[in-house]
Amino acid sequence: MAGRGSGPDFVEALARGLDILAAFGQPVTGQHGSEHRGMSLSEVAAAAGLARPTARRLLLTLTELGFVRSRDGAFELTPKVLSLGMAYVSSLGMWDIARPHMEALVARTGESSSMAQLDGSDIVYVARVSVPKLIALRVEIGTRFPAVQTSQGKILLAALPAGQVAAALAQPSRSGLPPYIGRTADQLHDELTQIRARGWALADEELAPGVRSVAVPVRDAAGATRAAMNVTVHAAETSTEHLLREYLPLLLTTAGEVSADWALWESRPHADLPRAAETGSATA
Repeated sequence: MAGRGSGPDFVEALARGLDILAAFGQPVTGQHGSEHRGMSLSEVAAAAGLARPTARRLLLTLTELGFVRSRDGAFELTPKVLSLGMAYVSSLGMWDIARPHMEALVARTGESSSMAQLDGSDIVYVARVSVPKLIALRVEIGTRFPAVQTSQGKILLAALPAGQVAAALAQPSRSGLPPYIGRTADQLHDELTQIRARGWALADEELAPGVRSVAVPVRDAAGATRAAMNVTVHAAETSTEHLLREYLPLLLTTAGEVSADWALWESRPHADLPRAAETGSATA
């Protein structure tokens, strides 16, 4: 992983530290997509592509900063790591805006709902309200899935200018799932064209057996798609017809409410006041 920077201002040490953190989220071979919890120094070094002494120094630094802890000879992440991702979510005001609407939607449908954004060829979950149901894949904030296999990903890809779709999909997925070969490029193009026209997307057991979902866009004040919101059901319990007839209208309404609140939040009056030390004034 390390050694890929080319710019004069690229900080290799920072990149290697981020490689260490990312190593804990890589799928464990032969464990059906499960993730590293505790890892030895050798395992961390191998996963991050670093020499053992380098990995050790970085782990000790991250331990001192509180992002990693050592227990019984193994290293593991601490909850403080969540602050890195939540800083991004909080900066958008997304979770505070979406949460009451998503909770109301889940209360009416009895099904889980999530919001995601596009990152390369993946979607990344940024908000979620779930119900305790047996689903083939674990989903939490920060989870990645290949965009083309998800209803949310299709919405987000459909929102891109035509010339950017291929560029996004050309980026390797970091989800840990194998490449999807369920459709050709022409078939995907036709599907995205249809999604743009109708305003919603369906993923029917494309991500995993039993997982069926419908998604719609969440827009900002300018009308641009900034995220996608879905309702996920178990295919054995809920038919496609029921999903589209009963849950899609509720989802569209909810996404519209979130979009409206988001537009209001973006238009709020806001100004940064200078610090007292900078102006030479004292605080009363």
